[in-house]
Amino acid sequence: DLIARMGYYDDEYRALYSADYHLGQTAQENVEEYRRRSPAWNAHKLKTPLLIHTNTNDDDVNVLEVEHLIKSLKAEGKKFEYEIFQDVEGGHSFDRIDTRTAKEIRLKIYRFLGKHLNPPRKLNSVSDIHKAAYRP
Repeated sequence: DLIARMGYYDDEYRALYSADYHLGQTAQENVEEYRRRSPAWNAHKLKTPLLIHTNTNDDDVNVLEVEHLIKSLKAEGKKFEYEIFQDVEGGHSFDRIDTRTAKEIRLKIYRFLGKHLNPPRKLNSVSDIHKAAYRP
């Protein structure tokens, strides 16, 4: 939710969004454009399966934004899956680092994708992920 984000970040961060090369206006000047770019304000448009993962120690996307999205999706009666991870190592990139926890989270993502995309070969374990990612 970009509107909420503009409320809890500092002036320097807000200036990046209102710069001419980005949105060119502040949230106060063009609230509709900020809403248009915010998933929570567009929950009614969801048509495809959605998996949401967030981390409470994410310094980029505050968990409050994700909770707003979840509430918006529920209010629209949308089907989706979500998990809020508590202070997992890695902050915003928690599922992309090379730890056992991150690999287990990636496995959840691959299982979700496998359920909806029907790939020729599914990844069923962290070992499968490792085999697919690294040459012997």
